Amino acid sequence: MADAPHDVVFRTRDLTKVYETGEVKVFALDGVDLELFSGELAVLLGPSGSGKSTLLNILGGLDHATRGRVWFRDLELTGLADRGLTRFRRDHVGFVFQFYNLVPSLTARENVQLVTDISPHPMRPEEALERVGLSHRLDHFPAQMSGGEQQRVAIARAVAKRPEVLLCDEPTGALDSKTGIQVLEVLKHVNEELGTSTVVITHAAEIRRMAHRVIWFQDGRIANIDVNDTRLEPAEIAW
Repeated sequence: MADAPHDVVFRTRDLTKVYETGEVKVFALDGVDLELFSGELAVLLGPSGSGKSTLLNILGGLDHATRGRVWFRDLELTGLADRGLTRFRRDHVGFVFQFYNLVPSLTARENVQLVTDISPHPMRPEEALERVGLSHRLDHFPAQMSGGEQQRVAIARAVAKRPEVLLCDEPTGALDSKTGIQVLEVLKHVNEELGTSTVVITHAAEIRRMAHRVIWFQDGRIANIDVNDTRLEPAEIAW
């Protein structure tokens, strides 16, 4: 892998998730074996329904596997009850979704403070917003900001608790390409400057060019893993 450490941060073995509707079984994940490395930026690609979001939700402690095992470093997540998963999410994971999930009645600073108030070793909200280029928007409400700015507030909220991993599900999905590139630049900065292991789901295949590794999904399984020996800057990506 180019430019990234090889310490394993997540490991899955035979990871399987089955949804049952009557007598019909749908395998969202079908025996996934995967390692994700500390400090890397990995991009997950594949058609809708191929298992990407299901994997991200299980890694982040938002969902349970039907079968198989998942470890975060030496902690087996599949052995934790809901309370343990809640603690794991609070202490180790930041989430960024396609829709920003900001509280409309709170300013940018207050939205970030929702996380810093319950985290053991947080940044100040002002520092987190400075890192995403929004020092001038501290006291603005979501309705007063563009979509790209709202997504950057969401990223600031996610990184303010200093998570070891940042899990991003379609973070540019609701943005035009110019604004999306600004968000990708923030994610790259967080990955490189803070050393945060970052996993990005996207339907914009060109985004794979900024990743250390690209993990392709098909029908609930990993179809292929590519390593980028040369990575593009977000500004060099067009989609």
